[in-house]
Amino acid sequence: MLKLTLHEHTKGLISIIFVMLIWGSSFTVTKLVVTEVPPFVFAGIRNLIACAALLPFYLMRRRKVKQPLPYGKLVLMGLAGTTLYYFVFNTGMKLVSASTGALIEGLVPVAIAIPAAIFLKEHLSKKTIAGIILSVIGVILVGFIGNAQKSQNALLGSFLIVGAVVLWSAYTLLSRSVKDSDTVLVTTVSTFIGTALSLPLPAYEIITNGMPDISWRAWAGMAYLGVFASAVAYSLYNQALENLPAAQVGNFLNLNPVIGALIAFIFLKDSLTALQLSGGVLVLAGIWLSSNRSKAT
Repeated sequence: MLKLTLHEHTKGLISIIFVMLIWGSSFTVTKLVVTEVPPFVFAGIRNLIACAALLPFYLMRRRKVKQPLPYGKLVLMGLAGTTLYYFVFNTGMKLVSASTGALIEGLVPVAIAIPAAIFLKEHLSKKTIAGIILSVIGVILVGFIGNAQKSQNALLGSFLIVGAVVLWSAYTLLSRSVKDSDTVLVTTVSTFIGTALSLPLPAYEIITNGMPDISWRAWAGMAYLGVFASAVAYSLYNQALENLPAAQVGNFLNLNPVIGALIAFIFLKDSLTALQLSGGVLVLAGIWLSSNRSKAT
């Protein structure tokens, strides 16, 4: 079995760290935008902005890379990671706080690691398993202790965020299964397909209710999410999946609740308890443990 070179491993780690910094901020930005823009319209605009940002890279890359693409899997990736994910995620974020959404998304690593081991036959080392366990304990401490803020439809919102977790797990496993295809083309084509599939609902909503009044702050938030959280982060995420096992990448997603809660605390005045901070330490310890590769024997 081929082992990752140091260069590939390091590149994968750098990619996923940048992704976590971007996605960690997306909960607060999404919460600010979704209070002003309906979830489906929000998803459609964000996806179109992402496509516009990705299009030049697609055109440049397509001239150089002529390999056929696995369009069947790309349709499924677009459906899971773009169309359905943002419909479900945006609706859920409208109903729960930014910190609650971030904390629930901490369940992603478990949703990725287990099916990756079953379907992709990825080996889970003792260190990786221990790291996942530590991180999940941290997420439980952060998430369930910190879930004090309630709204009328908080239960539905939480359920929808869990649904988004499942969809993201499916996207990750599909992306991992096409790692031999060009990363830029996989990211752009799946995003284009997912965006096309996502447009009928917001179009119907606009035709029925009219275009909502959108402030410059909301436009700026959607531009940030479309360019960085979608176009840039998806590319880096798929790059990380090329160079790291899916379970290890999934474990890094435990950074989301930590970064998301911290940003929500700073900008939305969400509170952090001592137990939440302790949970954050466990999350970081689990990520360090799972990313610290054993020496080759």
